[in-house]
Amino acid sequence: MRAAIIGGGWAGLSAAVELAKAGVRVTVFEAAKQLGGRARSVEVQGQRLDNGQHILVGAYRETLRLMQEVGADPDRLLKRLPLELSFPASQPLPFHLRLPRLPSPWHLAAGLLAARGASLSEKISAVRFMRFLQGAAYRIGEDCTVKDLLDRHDQRGSLRRHLWEPLCLAALNTAPAQASAQIFVHTLRDSLGSGRAATDLLLPAADLDQLFPTAAANFIRARGGEIRVSTRVEAIDVGPGIRGESFDHAVVAVGPQHAAALLVRHAETIASAQLLAEYAFEPIGTVYCGYPPQVRLPLPMLGLEDRARAQVGQWVFDRGALCGTAGVLAFVLSGHGAWEELDNAALAATLHRQLAATLDRRLPAFLWYQVIREQRATFCCRPNLRRPSVRTALAGCWLAGDYVCAEYPATLEAAVRSGVAAASEILLSESLPVARRASAAGDNSAPQFLRHG
Repeated sequence: MRAAIIGGGWAGLSAAVELAKAGVRVTVFEAAKQLGGRARSVEVQGQRLDNGQHILVGAYRETLRLMQEVGADPDRLLKRLPLELSFPASQPLPFHLRLPRLPSPWHLAAGLLAARGASLSEKISAVRFMRFLQGAAYRIGEDCTVKDLLDRHDQRGSLRRHLWEPLCLAALNTAPAQASAQIFVHTLRDSLGSGRAATDLLLPAADLDQLFPTAAANFIRARGGEIRVSTRVEAIDVGPGIRGESFDHAVVAVGPQHAAALLVRHAETIASAQLLAEYAFEPIGTVYCGYPPQVRLPLPMLGLEDRARAQVGQWVFDRGALCGTAGVLAFVLSGHGAWEELDNAALAATLHRQLAATLDRRLPAFLWYQVIREQRATFCCRPNLRRPSVRTALAGCWLAGDYVCAEYPATLEAAVRSGVAAASEILLSESLPVARRASAAGDNSAPQFLRHG
């Protein structure tokens, strides 16, 4: 059996790994010169940096499993830290929350109650909020925005500003006023509401290529598969056929806008194409600043106060503490905001001033900077967003991508899970008797969608 994977990002590579492991001959087509999609490494100032500072958490079970599967050791490549959120410039008091290494759920209760910079009433309200979600099995009924959900449960003050809203923006890359509350609650279920290890931050201690794409490519090749970079797929022929070759299955593992362009060519998938073409997108900016080696942060990840318009940053990461590149700091800017209006030089200078104010000390001038702007980094995770299913109505054609994983926002874990799901469905379809397989295809002649809420 032969399978074509269109897209060499984390979703496509996950599907390819699972299929190759099962003995399927896999060919991965990637339009770019390198694998990794929106989570890849780039060459900057003679150093290997990431196209964005990604954060993983202990709840990323499928990502961690596949890393181990292809020989990329998570214990070596990821720095595991307890969840620690620190906003030293917060007003009127600095905010700090750290979850202790206690059994669940005591780690969350103890961490919330010991948080500095929040009132006792806020802490009690936060504990009640989590207990309500747990009692409701993390279902909120009709979907709404995260802002409305927090308002409804009286989540206000410092914990709202420094816990719930930053978690929403980091996980969904969508502002709380527009973000889906149900998807946010799913992320809380699998992180704060799960075991203690699920809340740990897993910060890359190597470049993103080493975390998964390089090892995945080696894994695929070792099992007879092919990786074709700089190879764009413009159309999927009935069969399916890709660039004049016949395959038994094709997995479309590209962004929603690119998937729509491929699916719109067939009557069976035009409804899916129209759905994806309506998606809105959110940007992510990453600003790398190279300082003298002695410049360090008090923690590997630090929150930046952004209440004033002139303050645009949200988080800053110390790459020296994480990757051994002393003096290199990575500023992260999620979602639409004032930062988009600044040119690269002004943005770097503004973040430099914001960091100095956060640390309350004068910083030496940075030696270099690099700004990476991903205009369509993620889909906008709004309430009741319809998502396509893995199976399409076109015979032998499947979908993978973070937008397919209906319970999750646009994260690496969602991408990986979608790839695993596509591979599982393909293998299941091949294990069915021919007559039953034909019947199953008939049952799925209409596009399938999953709805949140």
